[in-house]
Amino acid sequence: MAISSTFTPPTEVSYSKIDALPPISKLMGYASPDVKKSVFQLLNTAIPFALMWGAMYFSLAYSYWITLALSVPTALLLVRLFIVQHDAGHGSFFKSHKANDRVGFWIGLLTLSPYHYWQKTHAIHHASSGNLDKRGFGDIDTLTVQEYLSLSPWGKFKYRVYRHPITMFVVGPFFQFVIFHRMPTNIPRSWKREWRSIHLTNLALAGVLVLAGLTGGLKNFLLVQGPITYVASVLGAWLFFIQHQYESTYWRHSAGWDYFDAAVKGSSYYVLPKILQWFTGSIGLHHIHHYNSRIPNYKLQQCYDENPEFQNVTRLTIKTSLHCFRLALWDEEKNKLVAFKDLAPAGSGS
Repeated sequence: MAISSTFTPPTEVSYSKIDALPPISKLMGYASPDVKKSVFQLLNTAIPFALMWGAMYFSLAYSYWITLALSVPTALLLVRLFIVQHDAGHGSFFKSHKANDRVGFWIGLLTLSPYHYWQKTHAIHHASSGNLDKRGFGDIDTLTVQEYLSLSPWGKFKYRVYRHPITMFVVGPFFQFVIFHRMPTNIPRSWKREWRSIHLTNLALAGVLVLAGLTGGLKNFLLVQGPITYVASVLGAWLFFIQHQYESTYWRHSAGWDYFDAAVKGSSYYVLPKILQWFTGSIGLHHIHHYNSRIPNYKLQQCYDENPEFQNVTRLTIKTSLHCFRLALWDEEKNKLVAFKDLAPAGSGS
């Protein structure tokens, strides 16, 4: 099935599985970009990012510890820029398709995420999130208990390594953004536009490295950009993980899968302090975003406040989200994510 790069759910759908959630038509007022707000958000993120990047560069003359300390707020600003790229990919940041694509492409150089490649795989994620029969694109690999138990000892070992927190949040993010995005092996050659986006991004990044070597020096450039990229990728990986990987999340086979059920039951409301909500572009209101991806990030909070139907969902805080590190398998009998240690001793296979 072909999937649009700006997939939106059908307007006619059965709500029998969902308790008193607003119809899509009620949300249309939120699902339109405000150009002034979009431009302001772009400026109040890009300008501070550039200033912080410059401060990090100048701090190299004093102490690299200062540089590393400054990398944290700079990385948070990069996460916020990624949210702009994310909205552009959904066609929700500007009304103009060309404006969305141009902004998305250039921010993609900073986030190391080829815009059209990321846009396509993310659209697939939205179209199939929580569907056990359509796993593999734009999501975190998640096996059912029975699938895991049927693996060979080597297969179980590999899956455990993949789901280990060190892989997921220490090594994996760097590999995903810095290495894998340069030449992704999981997409077909028939995706011409996506491959073109990958090659153009790689070419532009090579130009940036050459320019850095001819001006301030490649070493200094990497000493500044390296920690920014690493911290931002780790934060991004954690956000994507916690938005869907929690105990009461939603997984169903195609026959029982429902787009709107998956949106509100399979996407968490990650309640963050206001300053972190600003840096993350309110992406913690992820259930609303999946319910209607055309709502710009700066309207998610308003939509939540004005629609009480969205408030009775899975809420996670920084503290309560930490236990989700251990969850790795979908238990189809219990309808919840479980940890390896929760498996029956006779079938744990390890």
